[in-house]
Amino acid sequence: MEMKRDHMKKASDLLVAALEAEGVTRIFAVPGEENLDVLESLHGSSIELVLTRHEQGAGFMAATYGRLTGKAGVCMATLGPGATNLATPAAYADLGGMPLIMITGQKPIKKSKQGQFQIVDVVSLFDPICKMSKQIVHGNTIPALVREAFRVAEEERPGAVLLELPEDIAAEASDEPILAPHVRHYAIAGDTVLQQAAELIKQAEMPLLLLGAGANRKHARKALSQFVARTGIPFFNTQMGKGVIDERSDWFMGTAALSEGDYLHCAIERADLIVNVGHDVVEKPPFLMTPDGKKVIHINYKAAQVDQVYFPQLEVVGDIARSVARLGELIGGPVVFDHGYFQRVREETESHLKEGCEDPRFPVIPQRLVADTRKVMGDADIIALDNGIYKIWYARNYKAYEPNTVLLDNALATMGAGLPSAMMAAMQYPDRRVMAICGDGGFMMNSQELETAVRLGLNLVVTVLNDSAYGMIRWKQAHAGFADWGLEFNNPDFVRYAESYGATGHRVTATEDLLTTFEAAFAAGGVHVIDVPVDYSENQRVLIDELEAKACLL
Repeated sequence: MEMKRDHMKKASDLLVAALEAEGVTRIFAVPGEENLDVLESLHGSSIELVLTRHEQGAGFMAATYGRLTGKAGVCMATLGPGATNLATPAAYADLGGMPLIMITGQKPIKKSKQGQFQIVDVVSLFDPICKMSKQIVHGNTIPALVREAFRVAEEERPGAVLLELPEDIAAEASDEPILAPHVRHYAIAGDTVLQQAAELIKQAEMPLLLLGAGANRKHARKALSQFVARTGIPFFNTQMGKGVIDERSDWFMGTAALSEGDYLHCAIERADLIVNVGHDVVEKPPFLMTPDGKKVIHINYKAAQVDQVYFPQLEVVGDIARSVARLGELIGGPVVFDHGYFQRVREETESHLKEGCEDPRFPVIPQRLVADTRKVMGDADIIALDNGIYKIWYARNYKAYEPNTVLLDNALATMGAGLPSAMMAAMQYPDRRVMAICGDGGFMMNSQELETAVRLGLNLVVTVLNDSAYGMIRWKQAHAGFADWGLEFNNPDFVRYAESYGATGHRVTATEDLLTTFEAAFAAGGVHVIDVPVDYSENQRVLIDELEAKACLL
């Protein structure tokens, strides 16, 4: 049957109608002259325009929407400098496995009116950091291109897609019908390979289960929790796999915040088999493989990308939850092995992570900061971390109880994403507590979005860790034996800075006030910025000296 065609409409109207058909409810944007037709089309649509103060803010918010929902978030920018400002969010989404659609403008392509002014080959520029990058050259192609863009962005492995809409194409007429989206189902791995995996697990003497970001994306929590309960195999996770299974579980070994050398790695080194669910080599490695080392079973939606430190011997490719459920059935019951060593490592790790949780020193040390954050946040509440040394402390010390309640970036690991990510979480889940945790360096990279947060009426606490330096690099500089030079700066008065945007500012002057300040900010509602002086001297003692001196249990 031939599809019924709509009456003639502008291509920009067709684009917005196609976005509505995909279920888009918000577009995050810094529009420009070349987006004016789209802006006008949005004006009469059901889609909310969320105006941000920088294209990075728009891109990070849209990517985080994709991370939280599995549906592509949408952002928009103009040509040239507006488009290039989306490069970092594009890479953030593509490496992090977050579905993102970016719509950028361009000068007319049928007739030049300003020469090469502001013109950059945006499509080619974005091609290496996107799953798809296309220019729309005719209004009639919009329905198919939009449908394909969402399919590509959301399909495993998710990532970023760019569509460039030149202003003359946006204004032309089209009567092309919208293509309706449909539900996609992923195949389950065949029983032959699942049986092979089951036999490897049953033959293992010391198996461990690893949970990565892919397990967080598609809500495999129930199947994986049942798998652990059924088999008795202890589990650990990557930084972006936190919360897939409740980390209060007796089977939880810890988070691989470091690639090697942590207490957790004592268990990893002893393991002869790792069942790797949802991790890929884009995220910083949670362990390093060697040719004569342990066996690895790769369970994911896509085949393994082979790397010098990752080359699994068996691959189970298909829907993670269904594959894991079937694997549990084939194993049949508890896997027989000596749990004693893993239990001792777990107890040693728990004891180590409790150190410093009540330490009264000021400025605040990281262990106390993490402990007080955990006390103030409920099971489903969300922390969104920017990038800095504190990310390692939160990954190691902060237990996640539910999926996607610790939003951090361990793929691109960009600074400046923490505040916009938290803002998106606060928009998506207004009934949950949401806290952005940012270093002073990363916070200032997109701090202008405080105005956006206040304008949107969000309830959000922003904790700024103040050490007046690029602390992560300064720590690595010292560890490498270089002089302490070139990484310090001056900060604004963060209390007055927050107030200038209409937010509420707080300054912690004693460690004993940290928890009460958190509680008061959440109780008051609105946007709060908390200036927390932090002492990173524990980095060397705990993350270097203590780990180098530790002895794995016999």
